[in-house]
Amino acid sequence: MFLASQLIQTDYPSINLLDKISFALQLMDDYDVQHLPVISEDKFAGLVSKDDLLDADENALVVAVEENLHKLFIKGEEVFLAALKIITSHQLSLIPVINEQFELNGVITQSKLLQSLNVYTGAEEPGGLIVIETDKRQYSFGEISRLVETNDAYITQLNTYTEPETGMLLVAVKVNKTEISDIVATFQRYEYQIRYYFGEEQYTNELKNNYNHLMSYLNI
Repeated sequence: MFLASQLIQTDYPSINLLDKISFALQLMDDYDVQHLPVISEDKFAGLVSKDDLLDADENALVVAVEENLHKLFIKGEEVFLAALKIITSHQLSLIPVINEQFELNGVITQSKLLQSLNVYTGAEEPGGLIVIETDKRQYSFGEISRLVETNDAYITQLNTYTEPETGMLLVAVKVNKTEISDIVATFQRYEYQIRYYFGEEQYTNELKNNYNHLMSYLNI
């Protein structure tokens, strides 16, 4: 699992409270971001958004919008998923990474996090994907793993998600085989409800039509 310190990008600028707002806006345009970290006396002061700067006089100093700075950051020793949560919750283009002395070590951009999430979820690895719907009380990783292994396959990634509308647990199982019809049949034989599945084989049933729903579910 990635730590925030492993994803730090140091090629993005920071701005000072005494910089002009017009300068900060130019940097945002140059680096194609909507936010930048603000420094005051070598310490992280907060995160400023482009919207707040656009509402101010561009000839004024950044200190004029100091009360609007967002106290959002992550420590280098935290897991990168914590950064993902902050970025998605607050719709940020980047998140500052600071140390214990509140000094800025760098930032992690939204695009960098998505790349890391792609690796973390094993999306780039070959294999099939099966999404099982189950009651939380009936969920058993051991049984799911055993049923996969009975088909000479193994689980390479497993994620769970509770569907708010139904309260059902969705279990996304990534396996190392792309031909997964036998695995799907095994789950169905043990009365598992299959929500979606994707492999090399071309299915003619309605599950393939649910692709967009799965992509929406995976958009975490």
